Amino acid sequence: MAVSFVTLFQWRLNSVLLQQENEILLGVKDQILSLVSKLDEVGSFLGDPFFWTLHARETAKCFLTLSKPKLGKKGKEQMVSFIRKLDEVTGVSGDVERIWASYKTWVSEIRGTLREADDYVDDFIVKVYGQTEQDQKESTAEFGSEIENIKSRVSEIMNRSPQLGFSPNLKEDIKKLLRSKFDEGTPLVSCMLNYMNLPYDLKLSLLFCCAFRRVCGKTKADLVRVLVAAGLVQEKSGELTEDKAHVNLERLVDLGMLKEKVSTWDYYSVPSPYYEFSLSVMNAEDFFISTENSDSMIISPMARHVSILEVPNTITSMNNLQHSLFVSAKDGLSKASSDCLRTVLHNAKFLRVLDLENTLLKSLPDEIVKLAHLRYLGVTQSKLTELPESIGNLRNLQTLDISWSESEIEVSNGVLNVVQVRHLMMYQPMNGNEVRVPQGISRLRNLQTLEGIYAGGGIAKELGIMTQLRSLEVRCVSDDHADELYVSIMKLTRLQKLSLSVETVRAYKGRRMDKEFCRVGGFPKLEYLYISSDNLVEWTEIEEGALPCLKQLSIFHCMELMLLPEGLQHLTTLRILDMWCVHEDLIRRLSPNGGPENYKIKHIPLVTYQGDMSHGFWGR
Repeated sequence: MAVSFVTLFQWRLNSVLLQQENEILLGVKDQILSLVSKLDEVGSFLGDPFFWTLHARETAKCFLTLSKPKLGKKGKEQMVSFIRKLDEVTGVSGDVERIWASYKTWVSEIRGTLREADDYVDDFIVKVYGQTEQDQKESTAEFGSEIENIKSRVSEIMNRSPQLGFSPNLKEDIKKLLRSKFDEGTPLVSCMLNYMNLPYDLKLSLLFCCAFRRVCGKTKADLVRVLVAAGLVQEKSGELTEDKAHVNLERLVDLGMLKEKVSTWDYYSVPSPYYEFSLSVMNAEDFFISTENSDSMIISPMARHVSILEVPNTITSMNNLQHSLFVSAKDGLSKASSDCLRTVLHNAKFLRVLDLENTLLKSLPDEIVKLAHLRYLGVTQSKLTELPESIGNLRNLQTLDISWSESEIEVSNGVLNVVQVRHLMMYQPMNGNEVRVPQGISRLRNLQTLEGIYAGGGIAKELGIMTQLRSLEVRCVSDDHADELYVSIMKLTRLQKLSLSVETVRAYKGRRMDKEFCRVGGFPKLEYLYISSDNLVEWTEIEEGALPCLKQLSIFHCMELMLLPEGLQHLTTLRILDMWCVHEDLIRRLSPNGGPENYKIKHIPLVTYQGDMSHGFWGR
């Protein structure tokens, strides 16, 4: 984990150079790159096999402590034996505690220096914003001098690095240990080695996947947005960091360290024992503190990221919160806890990720809109009634999620000033609770996700020029804009997810979907299609070769639809067909028990249906 601190700060420095608004930093580019190079030396030293064994040993010890009530005798013996083998390989079994203490002290000094440096970079970015050209030059010169000072401090600490005097054959001995085949009776050790050998970016990604309630999990898209906002994905010019984060999560899925929940499609959580290993690392490093690590609510001053899960209605005071705060309440927050939250936010000027779930907040605390570095803001399952004009102060915000509010939300023009925003999620569960966004929403040129909106009042036309959109959810489609919305949607060739909920529509386009909507070349990247309409009567055809990437088709509340389209059988990538509240005649025709139209869907691995006939055909 120590290497990760170094790497993350290197990514931070490179990210600063990539940002166009920080062209003024080009004058100190050489100093920044020189510091990055010096940090390479630190990372190389911390990546030594000896330190790997020390970290593996400490993780195993923490895992034993954390999981002791759940581990059986065999499990305990596995971990104790593994620790003994590590001590034998290093040859320092009698002195390991002293060596580990020396190592932790030295790493703590490196971490402290990089924390201060990271905060200094953040302060500088805020300071130069809005300065005159002359003031910017002076601030940049001071910044360059401070970067040189940081480099000198790092060099001085490196000169005092621990001299451990281990065997020159240690590297080969550790390789032999890692290559050794553990028998079937040691699955915990095998899992731990898999975890320990993860690349640092995957290991950090796994830690953040543990920030949310395990019983519920999070969608892959939600996890991607958090990882990007937290800076756990290296930025590269010309590439979307969301794509890299998605690849990282897919790798964790392939390794079995992240699993889709059986009961809720597209929701993921970390399975055992990787969840417990992650908590052990959190506990050992004080990097990411979760209330699931401990029975206490004491937050270490070294913690950069804090997750408070399933609290009754209270949160603890945190004097030195840095980058991420996740709060999931059971039944809202008490008055005292709300006041404590405001105090925490007032002091957390470097906060980048803030996720508040089920806190039932009625308004957005003033302290939030003063968080200049905030990149992710989630206020879900709340009682918010408005998004204030001051939301525009969050000029670095990438994600805004105000879904599942119990009240109708009014969105002010201030959201148009959040120019860096990439994802706006405003889904409301109640019928008629669509969110009306202000005209001019198309000015947000970085927007990739727009969900839960009403497209009337000129918004349908604006959508046609938002060709960068990847996910779009429109609710309450009606006659006054249905045709215009249809024209706009056909221009959005980058869409990966499309959700349409149709109100009473008498227009032709609202009652019929023909092959123009599903022609070859249209929606080449679409993976998820959701349609809900009481008025859809006919869906005629899907051209062969259309929708080449579609994975899931969901049809809800389409009681007048009697036939699925011809050509559905050609969608070879389709994995899930989900039908809720559709006509019984449609289900009879699709039935695997002699239904005349079953040929259209028999290639689909998972067909689910919920309605009056569920028990007769398919069930969840």
